[in-house]
Amino acid sequence: MRIGLLGTGPWARAAYAPALAGHPGLHFAGVWGRRPEAAGSLAEEYGVRAYEDVDALLADVDAVAVALPPAVQARMAVRAALAGRHLLLDKPLALGVTEARGVAEAAERAGVASVVFFTTRFQKEPEAWIDEQAAVAGWFTARAQWLGAVFTADSPFAASPWRREKGALWDVGPHALSVLLPVLGDVRQVLAAAHGPADTVHLVLDHATGASSTLTLSLTAPPAAAGADLELRGDSGVALLPRSSEGAVPALARAADALLTAARTGRPHACDAGFGLRVTEILAAAEDRLAGAPADQG
Repeated sequence: MRIGLLGTGPWARAAYAPALAGHPGLHFAGVWGRRPEAAGSLAEEYGVRAYEDVDALLADVDAVAVALPPAVQARMAVRAALAGRHLLLDKPLALGVTEARGVAEAAERAGVASVVFFTTRFQKEPEAWIDEQAAVAGWFTARAQWLGAVFTADSPFAASPWRREKGALWDVGPHALSVLLPVLGDVRQVLAAAHGPADTVHLVLDHATGASSTLTLSLTAPPAAAGADLELRGDSGVALLPRSSEGAVPALARAADALLTAARTGRPHACDAGFGLRVTEILAAAEDRLAGAPADQG
């Protein structure tokens, strides 16, 4: 499969470009970016073509990987889908339900495969654990903490405008939901949402299985306190999400495997654009709840 990369930022350079270039089932065909000089630099590093026109790239590939800010991703994904190109997307799918629905509907209408890269869902040990726990009945409750130090440490993502605007809810919230939903079922209701320090938010969710979950999400945690943890409790006892032995690049390669399989078989992957839409709907409901909660004054 010939695949092009849309995006030239830190995530494109750190994860997407090496994953695409190193994948035996993909031919990394080229790069397009909003800054032509950055596209040229990244393309030169991998010996591929830098495209100044996105439609020219779309004409030369079978699929695109999108490493762009969510609002830009949604527009470009619709454009690529309508051109008949398969989609390897990043989370969050979009920053609004209308935009996310547009991507999911465009992919369905065009009959193209789509996979949204939720990192934890494609890491080896967590992926196996999620499948195991999803087969277990009787979960009573879950507690998830996704605490990043993006704004309190030296991070290449600290200057990201959309992260500055939307905070942890939209950046790490998708990761937590991507683990909780396959195990506890869909979210029937966001029962409560409250602000914590800076961009930190706390959520209480009611799931279709009857279980509840609590989420604490932050990009402003002290570096020594950063990390992701998830605990399930139910009839079978306590289960803890395992740490992964691998980083983003192998996980992204596994997401590319999933895209290849979905494109070949015509069977949607569990993390397709429709799932990305559902995650967006839950985040938007939580955002609406937070809008009615008093903001942190510190």
